[in-house]
Amino acid sequence: MYEQLIERFIQKAFKYPKPDQEKILAAATFSASKHENQKRASGEPYIIHPLAVGEILIQLKMDADTICAGLLHDTIEDTNTTYEEITLLFGQAVADMVEGETKIGSIKAMNKSVQEAETIRKMFFAMSKDIRVIIIKLADKLHNMRTLQHLKPERAKEIASECLDIFAPLADRLGISWLKDELEDLSLKILKPDTYQYIQEYLLSKKGEQTAYLGRIEKSIYRACGEENLRDVIVTSRAKHTYSVYMKMKKRKKEIDEIFDILGVRILCNSLTECYTILGVIHRLWPPIEGRFKDYIAMPKANNYQSLHTTVMALDGKLLEIQIRTKEMHFTAEYGVAAHWTYKAETGSESGSWSKLDNEQFSKILSKLKSWSNEIETSESFMDDIKGELLKDTIYVFTPQGHIVELPTNATALDFAYQIHTEVGNHTTGAKADGSIIALNEPLRNTQVIEILTSPNARPHLQWLRYAQTSSARKKIKAWLNKFDEDILIDKDIIAKRKVVEQQTKIDQPLPPPVNDNDIIMQVVDPSRMKFRVGDEKNMMIHIAQCCNPVRGDEIVGYISRGRGVIVHKKNCPNLKNMSEIVDRSIEVEWETESPRLTKRFSITSKRTNDLFGEIEGALRKYKGHLIEGRLHDDEEGRLIGAFTMEVEHEDDFKKIIKSLKIIPSVNTISEIK
Repeated sequence: MYEQLIERFIQKAFKYPKPDQEKILAAATFSASKHENQKRASGEPYIIHPLAVGEILIQLKMDADTICAGLLHDTIEDTNTTYEEITLLFGQAVADMVEGETKIGSIKAMNKSVQEAETIRKMFFAMSKDIRVIIIKLADKLHNMRTLQHLKPERAKEIASECLDIFAPLADRLGISWLKDELEDLSLKILKPDTYQYIQEYLLSKKGEQTAYLGRIEKSIYRACGEENLRDVIVTSRAKHTYSVYMKMKKRKKEIDEIFDILGVRILCNSLTECYTILGVIHRLWPPIEGRFKDYIAMPKANNYQSLHTTVMALDGKLLEIQIRTKEMHFTAEYGVAAHWTYKAETGSESGSWSKLDNEQFSKILSKLKSWSNEIETSESFMDDIKGELLKDTIYVFTPQGHIVELPTNATALDFAYQIHTEVGNHTTGAKADGSIIALNEPLRNTQVIEILTSPNARPHLQWLRYAQTSSARKKIKAWLNKFDEDILIDKDIIAKRKVVEQQTKIDQPLPPPVNDNDIIMQVVDPSRMKFRVGDEKNMMIHIAQCCNPVRGDEIVGYISRGRGVIVHKKNCPNLKNMSEIVDRSIEVEWETESPRLTKRFSITSKRTNDLFGEIEGALRKYKGHLIEGRLHDDEEGRLIGAFTMEVEHEDDFKKIIKSLKIIPSVNTISEIK
């Protein structure tokens, strides 16, 4: 019935050996017979989808077994086909991949977000066993994204959003750049159709002009390379893909006609030495832009991507990004982890330096996938970890001994310290980057040399949970705080601050001025912010209230129940008013990763004055700040020297408070303590 469709499909596999073509044809025919009476949402025969997935896998130059599994990926789930039947006809490797796909797709849960989260958890497990399963899943996702217009708009947006969060970054982490680009563009087309259309029309309107300009650029490069006897060089050029342009506009807050580096040029050569020679040629041809050079050859990306990137001021004063790489590097950049099967399929051999390098890179990615899988298994909020950490790009920093440490973008010195060793993290007092002191919450930058300062008396603080970006560092900080800090309890991503037994007055009003000069107040402490406990109860557990089911971002309060620990409710939960002793048994709780306030420290030198604390508190209250603690002492010259800790809503509020403190007549100097 579908002979013509299958005939057209199998012609795409003409480069494969005859036995492989026969096996692929058999899988296509078997799949067509099993899906014979099924239709897609568009009303087309269902077989169009498996054939399209198979075609994408051929485009990725995958091995015959993977293409067969792609053709059969829905047969166990959607037809009466069994695992044993596929094993008998196509072998165990194909059957295992199909079963892996089936397990990913067969999760059904009441809650759609829970279902999608579980699907992704399963996907990572399957991927760690056989990475080809995820390549099939990406091919499946790509074809579904190409045909999203047949679904309801709300569902299409959900799928596109998930694609942008999970599948496009995953394609990037596996190094399959063309697939990542297309998934991003297709997602943008659904999520922001007007923006997508606007960028497309702009690029189209400039196409003739850009083609002529890039033609001049290519000629200049070929001529300059020829003068250096670099003959076997390939120069290609293009405009950046739509999503990439959109992200540049968003990041830089600029209109499209203000984005000057939309055009890109790629130069392919034959050896490592030629890459650096060509870089020199380009920089002699056009001046490079400072700070825009990246050497991904010496320091490859986590997905094994290697290339030299430089931005130059090219002809007509236009900014132009140029990438320089060998042909083998380019193959890896386009096909990523799929190149592992491609080279074997095309050469029929595993010999030579390329194969050795490929096997090393492939092993690196496999071990990374296994570690991801383990992290997800032990993570309480693995969806956040996947989106915010595992699928983000990475940076490389060095220890003072020259060892490379790989961390996610935005990682801090605390993440680095805990990656070196748990005890190093637990005893951190500060950090240096390239010899200069940095704040513990400052994002690290690529290739910095990081030194961690430690002390035997140092210990983790609650604030560190906001500084650390990696789940592994946060896990270790939480473990220490739960074990050794009696004043807090952390469970299920919620922090409960143990309650003060005695009611103590908060110092929120200015203190009355002392009677005479000898009565200068030298210390103020807000005990309610410095010490917490819940009676003498130990080992309490935190539970989420079933009546109101608070989720991250809701305002919450804890209720200490007898025998069940702390029950967390929404602050507006109607059941709270009916609970016994609600005032005495409520406890302050907050979401672990969301701090509504910042803790800041500053020091002051001042003339002797009776009411310095009152004036400081007045300046703080003006901008919703709160003084937690402050101490003053006399110096040898008769001045007051002080150190203070305060809480503020935003960084801008802190700057305003500092300005306000500077105009207090008695204050000589003021500075932030980092």
